[in-house]
Amino acid sequence: MNAQWTIGIIGGSGLYAVDALEDAEWRDVPTPWGEPSDQVLHGRIGDIALRFLPRHGRGHRIPPHEVNARANIDALKRSGCTDLLAISSVGSLREELEPGRFVIVDQFIDCTVQRPPSFFGSGMVAHVSMAEPVCPRLTAFAANAVTATGGRVAVGATYLAMEGPQFSTRAESLLYRAWGADVIGMTAMPEARLAREAELPYALIGMVTDYDCWREEGAFVEVAQVIEQLAANGAIARVVLERFIAALPSQRTPSPLDTVLDNALITAPNARDPAVLARLGAIMARVLG
Repeated sequence: MNAQWTIGIIGGSGLYAVDALEDAEWRDVPTPWGEPSDQVLHGRIGDIALRFLPRHGRGHRIPPHEVNARANIDALKRSGCTDLLAISSVGSLREELEPGRFVIVDQFIDCTVQRPPSFFGSGMVAHVSMAEPVCPRLTAFAANAVTATGGRVAVGATYLAMEGPQFSTRAESLLYRAWGADVIGMTAMPEARLAREAELPYALIGMVTDYDCWREEGAFVEVAQVIEQLAANGAIARVVLERFIAALPSQRTPSPLDTVLDNALITAPNARDPAVLARLGAIMARVLG
């Protein structure tokens, strides 16, 4: 196992660059799943290698329901990432999670309906566990980084992933609250599922931009309001990333998530489709030898 960190940063709305990156170079990373959202920005902060990918592309060109999550995760895997930290803008489903607060997500409810949810399929079947969908080591570093930056942080939240690109109806928003969801967004699924299949430990920092429409008082969610809060959140997020990287140990010890495919592959070796395996070359590189 690689004893060095290579951190993949998936930047959400409001985070399209990493200011502190040294030796920065945008590189094309072709994938068998189509085009990723953008080139991957290679660089480092100190001794830690970083790979940055803006989820919506530079300039926010790609709507959430058209993000090619399989290509994005594959591109980051091909770029040598050992771990992924995702940044996402979210709406709040709880009064105490006010705009401007950072939320460390630990669970998901997936309500997306038209996005390919897996790298695997006919010809190569696998079932990874998603019971604990984020990496506890990375989430602890993320929470500490927000605190060190002076940001307001809530640790432990359930993220409701909706299809979008429209915002919720009030009935939907009230339903999600009743389900126990704390924040709502449009991009973390199937991203987190695919990271697990790619054996990439994953953590998610949610940046609250607004209250979802469950509240009877106050205005409904509008893009202008979201953009204003995005600017403030993004400035803090860039400092959080620097603190997150600075706190990492010099050596990366193995994670149990590095080898989840050992107990997930179900298709017999003699029944595996060579064409499917070729497309899974980066995702399954470790187990295919």
